[in-house]
Amino acid sequence: MISEAVILIIALFGLLLLILACQRLFRARLLAAAGSGVTGALLLAVAALLFVISLNLHTYARLTFERPIAEIVFQQRAPQSFNATLTQIPDGEIQMFVLSGDEWQLDARVLKWKGWANLFGLDSQYRLERVSGRYRNIDQERSAERTVYALAENPGLDLWQITLDRPNRLPFVDAVYGNAAYMPMSDGARYEVSITQSGLIARPVNNAAQQAAGSWK
Repeated sequence: MISEAVILIIALFGLLLLILACQRLFRARLLAAAGSGVTGALLLAVAALLFVISLNLHTYARLTFERPIAEIVFQQRAPQSFNATLTQIPDGEIQMFVLSGDEWQLDARVLKWKGWANLFGLDSQYRLERVSGRYRNIDQERSAERTVYALAENPGLDLWQITLDRPNRLPFVDAVYGNAAYMPMSDGARYEVSITQSGLIARPVNNAAQQAAGSWK
């Protein structure tokens, strides 16, 4: 994440320069006042830009090695209809959904930075984006009820969308990409989802999930 202390220091320097500009203007030192005022205003603008970027990045988590990020459990309601309980790790946030289909899919966004940007604490970051149900049969996938749920808000300045729209505008962004994992749904099945530098990995963690994954293969 962009350090809040760095943003605060930049903003304070900008504010001090604006105060200095006012003092110089009061003393009729117009040229010096103009220089201090412009520099102060630019620093405040940079601090404001970094703040809205940081606000968006706070919806992501740092990605440095393989780590579990979610657990999902299913209870069958009816044929091709399941209650899904998703627990995000490590914050413990629990979300419940009704998913239709034969399989579940979890999508994530990943932001990777240029090497020099890592010096400012910008490790690769991820954000869980949505969870959805899938049908194995293509005709059902086209025509049957779809269930898709968002897992994240998107406040501040969206670096992801800016990079997609104008890939050459943000030199500190190395790559943005989406990634997904999917497995079969089954009554009582429990899965753990981990993320690595190459993307999401879903693993069955109980017998129901192992049996479902075994028959699915």
